[in-house]
Amino acid sequence: MKGKKILAAAIAAGMIMTNFTFMEAAMAQTKKAVKITQTAGRTQLGEFAPDFARYNDDILFGEVWSKNDVLSLHDRSIVTVSALVASGMTDSSLKYHLQSAKKNGVTREEMAEVITQLGFYAGWPKAWAAFNLAKEVYNEPVTQNTETKGNNHMDLETIKETSLFPVGGENVNYAQYFDGKSYLHMVSLDQVVIGNVTFEPGCRNHWHIHHADKGGGQMLLVTAGRGWYQEWGKPAQELKVGDVVHIPAGVKHWHGAAKDSAFQHIAIEVPGENTSNEWCEPVEEKEYNRLP
Repeated sequence: MKGKKILAAAIAAGMIMTNFTFMEAAMAQTKKAVKITQTAGRTQLGEFAPDFARYNDDILFGEVWSKNDVLSLHDRSIVTVSALVASGMTDSSLKYHLQSAKKNGVTREEMAEVITQLGFYAGWPKAWAAFNLAKEVYNEPVTQNTETKGNNHMDLETIKETSLFPVGGENVNYAQYFDGKSYLHMVSLDQVVIGNVTFEPGCRNHWHIHHADKGGGQMLLVTAGRGWYQEWGKPAQELKVGDVVHIPAGVKHWHGAAKDSAFQHIAIEVPGENTSNEWCEPVEEKEYNRLP
C-alpha cells in the first residue's frame, strides 16, 4: 500500500523518475519484486525465432530479472556486464547492458572498478575493449540533462535505447487517428490507465476531445525528444523533456512530435464518470508545417 501511495504522489507531482529510482523506491517500501517487461525479443526476432524471442522476453527478463527482491537490478546489471565482458562480447549486447547498468544505479566509479578487476580474471584485452564501450555510455549525457541544455533533437532509435518504459509495438489500433507512425506500450491498465506513446518525427494525432460527465481528461509527462501540444483556438505549445500538460475534459486538442525529432510522453487517463474519446479532423498540414 505504501508503494502505491508513493507512485500516486510521484505522478500527481509530475515527476519523471529513472527506472532505478522508481523501482528501488518501490522495492524498499514493499519488499516485493518489481515485474520487468521486455519486448526486444519479439520486436527483433518475433518472426524469425519466436521461441527464442519468448524465452528472452518472458523467461530471462519476465522471470529471472524480475526476481529483483532477491538480487537487485543494480547487482544483476553488474553480474550481466561481467559475464558479457568475460565472454569477449563487445557488440550492441554489451552496450545495452552498460546502459541498463547506468539506469539501474551502477555508477561510473563502480563500473570502472568492475571492469578493472575483470581484466585480471577475464583478460586484459577484454577489459580494454569493454572500457571503450563503457566510456561511450557513461559519457553520454542523461536524456533529461541533454534536453534541458537545448539539444532537443532525438531520433527514434535513441529513444528506443534510452526509454524508461518499453516503446511497444506500432500503434495500429489508432493508426487512423494519427498522421505518421506511432508506438504504444500500456504501462498500466489497473487503477489508473497509463500508456507510453512514442511518435516518429513529424507524427501527430488528430484533434480530439476527452469527454466525461465528471472528472476525466488526461495528463502528459514528456520523457524524450521534442513535440507540440495545442488546444483549439490557442497557439501551439512546444514540449520538451520534463514538461507536464494537464488536459481538461471537453477541451479539443492535439499533440505529437516536431518535424525534426522523435517524441515520447507518458499519457495518464484521469479517472472520471462516463468517459469517452471523440476523434475529430486531422491537423492541417500547412498549420503544422509552420511550427519550427
